[in-house]
Amino acid sequence: MTVQQALVRGIAQLTEAGQESARLDAQVLLGHVLGVERTRLYTYPESGITSKEERQFFALIERRAQGEPVAYVVGHQEFYGLDVLVDRRVLIPRPETELLVEAALRVCRERLGVGQTPVVADIGTGSGAIAITLAVEEPRLPYLYATDISTDALEVAELNCRRYSVEQRVRLLHGDLLTPLPEPVDVFTANLPYVGTQEMEILDADVRDYEPHLALFSGTEGLDTIRRLFLLARQSRVVSEGAVFLLEIGYQQREALTEIVREVWPQADVIFKKDYAGWDRLLQVRM
Repeated sequence: MTVQQALVRGIAQLTEAGQESARLDAQVLLGHVLGVERTRLYTYPESGITSKEERQFFALIERRAQGEPVAYVVGHQEFYGLDVLVDRRVLIPRPETELLVEAALRVCRERLGVGQTPVVADIGTGSGAIAITLAVEEPRLPYLYATDISTDALEVAELNCRRYSVEQRVRLLHGDLLTPLPEPVDVFTANLPYVGTQEMEILDADVRDYEPHLALFSGTEGLDTIRRLFLLARQSRVVSEGAVFLLEIGYQQREALTEIVREVWPQADVIFKKDYAGWDRLLQVRM
């Protein structure tokens, strides 16, 4: 079987299964099996593949046809130029979360630029994508904290830390939200669960059926965990004076989150930033 024949058959199977991105998915899966870039599939369409590679490819096609996300099938996802290991223990990093990384880098560099070295903590770190990217992109940060309530997620984060040789700088801590932090923090990042359970049925099936619900859902309106974070932060000794919180949020949560923040910190500076589609996606709270 040639590369072209495998792709034609794989695309047909995914199309029949109702996968809208059948062509791209088939290309990614075949490239993964062959260990080549997608462009090479176009360049050498008549190249032959072995029977073993054929079996591997169609086994992956079947998993995707059943609805499993491509990132879980291949075991990794690109994020901010890094190749992050993922499986069903963690959420798949998404492009909109890169906005959170960019905002955090700006805040950190503001402080570094005036001679301050901020203590940074990523709350609910999951795969570790945010904390690891910050460590890689800003080597002037001597260390960062990354917390998660899920030991399974922290196992994945540890693999990613080792993958990028930042295991000595990204300090993984098991526990709920801020509770494991050992010292005051200046910059908090968080991509906490913010989907409401009332939205469960309108989610894409590959998200609802495969990604960890612990990292997706937070009460009826998706606000429970973020509200709890702020209430905990108000009485916590690990929030430094002038701290900044940067959170990814749901597009419809601006009004509710403004009320929550005002209840906790009436004088805080609250800014919302939009994603590439024009939706509110980032909440910045500066003490």
